[in-house]
Amino acid sequence: MISSTMLISQNWHDNRVIAHRGVWKEGSLPQNSIASMAATFKGGYHASEFDVRMTSDDELVVIHDPSHAGFEIEKITYDDLKKHTLANGEVIPTLKTYLKTGTKQKKSRLILEIKISPAGRERSLIMADKTVEMVKKFKAQKWITYISFDKDILLQILKNDPKADTQYLSGDLSPAQLKDLGITGMDYHYTVFQKYPNWIDECRKLGIKTNVWTVNDEPTMRYFLLLGVDHVTTDEPKLALATANDIGTKKRELAWSDEFMYDGLPDPSIWTYDVGGHGWGNQELQFYTNADTNNVKVSNGTLKITARKMQYEDKDYTSTRLVTKGLKDIFHGRVDVRAKIAQGRGAWPAIWTLGQNIKEVGWPACGEIDIMEHVGFDADTIHASTHSIEHNHIKRTQKTNQIKIKDPYNSFHVYSVEYSPEKMTFLLDDKSYYTILRSECKDWPFDQPQYLLLNVAVGGFWGAAQGIDDSIWPQTMEVDYVRVWK
Repeated sequence: MISSTMLISQNWHDNRVIAHRGVWKEGSLPQNSIASMAATFKGGYHASEFDVRMTSDDELVVIHDPSHAGFEIEKITYDDLKKHTLANGEVIPTLKTYLKTGTKQKKSRLILEIKISPAGRERSLIMADKTVEMVKKFKAQKWITYISFDKDILLQILKNDPKADTQYLSGDLSPAQLKDLGITGMDYHYTVFQKYPNWIDECRKLGIKTNVWTVNDEPTMRYFLLLGVDHVTTDEPKLALATANDIGTKKRELAWSDEFMYDGLPDPSIWTYDVGGHGWGNQELQFYTNADTNNVKVSNGTLKITARKMQYEDKDYTSTRLVTKGLKDIFHGRVDVRAKIAQGRGAWPAIWTLGQNIKEVGWPACGEIDIMEHVGFDADTIHASTHSIEHNHIKRTQKTNQIKIKDPYNSFHVYSVEYSPEKMTFLLDDKSYYTILRSECKDWPFDQPQYLLLNVAVGGFWGAAQGIDDSIWPQTMEVDYVRVWK
C-alpha cells in the first residue's frame, strides 16, 4: 500500500536546484515575495527557499532582513509593516499567505528558514513553535523542509513534529553529530564542503541529505553536482538547471582535488617540489626552492606561488615548482585549475603536465600538456600546447594555439583540459578554444598517466625573449582550486 506522502513526493521536480529566496533576479522581483515564489513554480525548480521572522504582535512574516523601510521587524506590528510594500507593490507576505499559495501546486517544495530572533533564544523557540503550528494548520508538512542556523530551533521543530525534514546551516557539526541529533540534512556554505569534501560521502552513508549554498557560478555548481550533493541553492537557478542537465549527459567522477581550504605549506599528500637552479632545459633564471614560504604558501583559501628577485646560491631569483609526481595522477578525464596568473616582462607562469614515466623514457617521449602558459611580454594571451617526440618546441612542431583573455592577473579564470584516447580539448572558463585529434599527431604519448605541475618561472629562452623588467617582482600566481576528473 502506497501512502499519500509517497504519492505526493513522487510528483516533486526531481532536479537538484533550489531557488534562493525564489526566482527574483530574472524578472527583477523582490526576494521572498509571492511573485518570486510563483516564478520558481513556473520555472520548474525543485524548491523555493524563503525566510521567516516575527513581528511585535507575533505575526509570522516572510522576509530576510531584520528591518524593512527603517523599521525593525520585531518592533513593529504587522498592520504597520504592511503599509511599507515591496518594490513591486506587493505587501510583505505572512507565512499564512505564503503557505496558502505554495501548497496550491504539487511540483516544487518549500524550504523554510526560521531566522534567529535578535531578542534571543526564548523568542526564537516561540517562532519555531508557531511556525510548525502554522505548517500543520495548512497540512503543508509534505512541502516543507525547515532550515536554520540555530540547532536549538531545529530541535524545537522536531519536538513539535518528530517527522519534520530539518537541515542545519551553520557548518560546525559533522554528519555523525547531525545524525545523533536527529537532524536530517546538512545545508552548508560551499566553502565548508570544500574544506570537508568527505562529508558528502559520509552524509550519503548516514542517510543525511546535502545541500550547498549559495552557489552562483557555473564551475562551482558543476563541482558540487558532480560530487553528488542532493541540492544546490542558488540565485542563478536557470544556470544551475542547465548545468545539472548537462552533467546528466556527461558522467564524470572526481579523481582528486585540492580546494586549498587550509593554511601553511601545500598538502604533502598531493604536492612535492622540483628543486634546483640548472635552467630546467629552458635557460630559466630562478632557483626553485623546497617548501619555502617565501615562495609558496596556502592562506585564505588559495595557493600562492611567488617568484622573487632574491639571491639564492648562484641565482638572482627564487620561485616554486609544485608537482604531483608520484602522488597524484591525471589520466583520460578533465583538469580544472582556477587561477590568477603572474604578470610582467620576464614572468612565465604555467599550469601543465608531464608523463609519470619521465624517468624511464625522458622528455619529450613522456608527453607534455600545457594547459596554461603565459609569457609576460605578450599581455593577456594564454597558450595551450602538447609536446611529443614528433611534435615539440625544440623542433618547432608542437601542437599549439592561443587565446586572448581579459585581465588574467586580477581576475580568476578556469583553465582546463579535457582529453580521451582520441582527442584533447583546451578550455577557458568552460569554453573550448582548441582541440587536437589523435589522428593529427604522428605519435601520441598520452595513453599513460601524467602528473600536474604549477610554477612561475623567471626569464628563459621564451620568457625573456624581450628582456626582464626587474621592477615587477615579486610576482604571484594565485590558485583557488585544482580539480581532476576521471
